[in-house]
Amino acid sequence: MKSKQALIPGIFLIFLILYHGTNWISSPHITRDVSPLHSSSQDVSTIDLLSDEFPPTVQTWRELIERNAEKYQLDPDLIASVIIQESGGDPSAYSSSGAVGLMQVMPRDGIAAGFICGDHPCFESRPEINELENPEFNIDYGSHLLKDLLDKYGSWREALRAYGPMDMGYQYADIVLSIYSNSQ
Repeated sequence: MKSKQALIPGIFLIFLILYHGTNWISSPHITRDVSPLHSSSQDVSTIDLLSDEFPPTVQTWRELIERNAEKYQLDPDLIASVIIQESGGDPSAYSSSGAVGLMQVMPRDGIAAGFICGDHPCFESRPEINELENPEFNIDYGSHLLKDLLDKYGSWREALRAYGPMDMGYQYADIVLSIYSNSQ
């Protein structure tokens, strides 16, 4: 993620800490369970709505976030937390590594086409840049990736480690989970 793009999520995180800081100091803070998975047997009419704590840059995408949260049985605040960390809510965000859009998905073309895993391009099964520039498609695809990673790894911390930049590992997961925890 470019340094300018990192500024927005950082400012949001600082705002959340300052906003909630006095409450955390003066009263016990109960955090939400950091396993925002809804079981597949849950009635979809009980899916949570996106927290109002997210800034307008994310609230703009509320309907898409909530629709995909329901579709993939994810907490909308988790999807929004990834969006905050990845793009700050900017649908035209591009990272220096080639990731695209709100959820910074790596496409099969562009810079990302040069990443080789074994004997084939790492992202050959991914959509193209022009598809990922569409916010509706980007949130759907990114949410699907999150769900698949959760199913594969069994925990949000592991799933987010795999979703984020390779060089950040658990640091990325912990940042997203902190944004998520502070969104209530």
